[in-house]
Amino acid sequence: MARVKLEGVRKIYTEGAQQVAVDRVDLDVKDGEFVVLVGPSGCGKSTTLRMIAGLESISAGTVKIGDRVVNDVPPKARDIAMVFQNYALYPHMSVRENLGFALKLKNMPGAEIDKRVKAAAATLGLDEYLDRKPRNLSGGQRQRVALGRAIVRQPQAFLFDEPLSNLDAQMRVSMRREIARLHQELKVTMIYVTHDQVEAMTLGDRIVVMSKGHVMQIDTPINLYEKPKNRFVAGFIGNPAMNFVNGTVEGGGPSRFVAEGRDWEINLPSRFAAPLAAARGKAVTLGIRPEDVSVVAGPRVAAATATARLDLVESLGNETFIYARAGRHDLTARISPTQTLPPLGGNVVLAFNLDRAHFFDAISGERVG
Repeated sequence: MARVKLEGVRKIYTEGAQQVAVDRVDLDVKDGEFVVLVGPSGCGKSTTLRMIAGLESISAGTVKIGDRVVNDVPPKARDIAMVFQNYALYPHMSVRENLGFALKLKNMPGAEIDKRVKAAAATLGLDEYLDRKPRNLSGGQRQRVALGRAIVRQPQAFLFDEPLSNLDAQMRVSMRREIARLHQELKVTMIYVTHDQVEAMTLGDRIVVMSKGHVMQIDTPINLYEKPKNRFVAGFIGNPAMNFVNGTVEGGGPSRFVAEGRDWEINLPSRFAAPLAAARGKAVTLGIRPEDVSVVAGPRVAAATATARLDLVESLGNETFIYARAGRHDLTARISPTQTLPPLGGNVVLAFNLDRAHFFDAISGERVG
């Protein structure tokens, strides 16, 4: 096990027009910590992981594994194990041979190889499959073999590059549990790349949210959800996504938020007075999650409401999502499945829990309240 530290790491591709794929990433992964890199395709998360592994050169900055700077150390000498999206198993070898192959290349004694292979197989529930070839395994079983091949090496750190992308939804849930359990049992340093925010939120001790080569925020799952630093993080974390409404903060005394188009407005609690003082008269974006938007029965009963046209109802059994349009803004609300609603096209009154609202600068996207 080891600490993994990145300081000012950059990756610049110079073929044709210069492209900065990763820009000045600072990340300190503690010994035994599970850190997840998440973001949309092309954000630089896999490139960052590959620089840690030594599969991509580093344009600037340093990567440390343990106390050693590994910028110029070849991948095989970094004492890490990597699990890829594609299982990359040897088709002509049995599960037993696949698990022990890397150890065999190191000329490890046969008895030690057998011991480690059996231990990994027992941990991953592969005992009865040791003599099968990969073609006779399911996708989930093949991914467990890929995990086992990493485990037997007993590396300082495990690196995962979207390892569950090829599995169906049910199998992904099962494999997430396997990986979480492995981390708890092995107490090893793990760095995991995914575009799936559910994987990130359920697996990571901390999450690194990336966009266009930049780190947007590094924090615990709950802090990313409750205290996003900017609009990108707020919109990326959470499903369904956070509602965003453009508008302005107005008022000489108590503040009010006026939605773009001036179709509706809401009075703001006093706690927003100081944070939004500098934003008065400027363009801001209100952010509020669907679970903090409710449907009011009857006439307006609170200041923080807006009338909206009901466009769609998604009933999922244990919960219901409604999609409505207030003025020129689309809004999503999570409501009780037993709540009575008008027919589609009818009006509903939406109430906002402003104690859980966020405000972002409309231009920079940074959080202002």
